[in-house]
Amino acid sequence: MISKSPTPARDINTVLAAHERELLAKPGVAGVYIGLLTDGKTPCLKVMLARKDRELERSLPRMLEGYPVVTEVTGEIRPMNPRPR
Repeated sequence: MISKSPTPARDINTVLAAHERELLAKPGVAGVYIGLLTDGKTPCLKVMLARKDRELERSLPRMLEGYPVVTEVTGEIRPMNPRPR
């Protein structure tokens, strides 16, 4: 069971905007976004990892401003090549 923390003081979009740059600066972080925990109701910050890396996972916070932080391995994220017109 996930322990409930007090109601966060700021909206999750504001929290993501405030911490996105520092999270993306960590080598091995491919992206960050707002998601839901497995209960399908609780908002969280998802951190996409380029590869499984226990050291990187340990360096990330478990909570940011009252919101859970969850990691998932997605692989490298690269922009798609635009189609020629």
